[in-house]
Amino acid sequence: MDFQQHRASRSEGGLTLLRRAGEEPQRESEGSPIVKGGPDIPMLLITTILLLFGCVMVYSASAVYAEQYHDDRTYFIVRHLIFLVLAIAAAIPVVRFVTPRFWEDFSVAIYVCAIVLLILVLLVGDDLGSGAKRWLNLKVFTVQPSEIAKMALVMILAKYMSTYEHMVRSAHRFGSFLYGVVYPGCLIGGIAVLIAAERHISGIMIIGMLGISVMFMGGTKLKWIFLIIGMVALAGGLLIAVSDYAQARVDTWWNIETADRLGPAWQTIQGLMAIGSGGLFGLGLGNSRQKFGYVSQPQNDFIFTIICEELGFFGAFLVIALFVMFVWRGFHIARHAPNLFSSLLVYGLTFKVGIQVILNVAVVTNSMPNTGISLPFFSYGGTSLILQVVEVGIILAVSRYCTNKKI
Repeated sequence: MDFQQHRASRSEGGLTLLRRAGEEPQRESEGSPIVKGGPDIPMLLITTILLLFGCVMVYSASAVYAEQYHDDRTYFIVRHLIFLVLAIAAAIPVVRFVTPRFWEDFSVAIYVCAIVLLILVLLVGDDLGSGAKRWLNLKVFTVQPSEIAKMALVMILAKYMSTYEHMVRSAHRFGSFLYGVVYPGCLIGGIAVLIAAERHISGIMIIGMLGISVMFMGGTKLKWIFLIIGMVALAGGLLIAVSDYAQARVDTWWNIETADRLGPAWQTIQGLMAIGSGGLFGLGLGNSRQKFGYVSQPQNDFIFTIICEELGFFGAFLVIALFVMFVWRGFHIARHAPNLFSSLLVYGLTFKVGIQVILNVAVVTNSMPNTGISLPFFSYGGTSLILQVVEVGIILAVSRYCTNKKI
């Protein structure tokens, strides 16, 4: 490869990661159709372990809180298991019968539905006591549209980047900027603005990082990626400057040692105490002290602190190692997907899990301001758990059409 070819390949951004030994992944439209096989076993096993581990920790973290507020130690775990059964029931047909082509054909419709739900939640949404309307209360259960929007964004960007692949990679500066930045930026912005109206800072962060990740893997050039990151950082600074809510969070994070320990800093400090008291091997499963009214709702966003306290460094390391293996396997499936849309879809859904894990751990360790970010497969929840399992189902469905089934 001469210098010009090397330079051109570098300018293509993350698209070069879709190649193996200089070759594009085989596409459904090229040559003979790819034979459908079984789902990826390593990904299935990793996800199963994460879900079972999550169930154990939800019960361990929530039993005391559930008994205190609901007079039933099993209140949260029973509901968590119900959500998990519903999630698996929804994921099985996705794996067995739904082809990647289905998600490509209906990606626009799913994106529009997500936009409608985000508008609807602003009009008739429920705050569930949080002070911000983020849920649609359907009486039997609640739905959080922002979770649906994350999946919809991955699908629409995968559709867009695969459809306009050559324009995104165009050597013409204006063309590559227009198709590689402006148009996909509008798709991201449509969702980000509506989530911002919910005062959902963590949701905006995840949407932005997710969008940039898919754009990069889809071929948006590195110089534009750096430009976008700079603009996002500037926008984030302006948001903090005009939002008293955001300023308070940042101020508490920055001055955690002098912040009001009985006020905004309470949960963060109690979470840090839980992490620190776990030591190397932990206090033992079920023996957390901080879940006795110190860490607020420990079965939700701060469940990782209870894992650290009860299982210690080794338990925390095991959880993070499982997520690293999940991301590794997701990337493996994406690299051998049958076409660009399927590849970007799997990359995006895998990034979604990885991003949330990194942000959740960063929050509970006070590496970034406290904002509500759940730990995938572990935190108690309905919409998020069901969608996470269905998204894994989509990844497994794509894996059935992979061109290389080897580990």
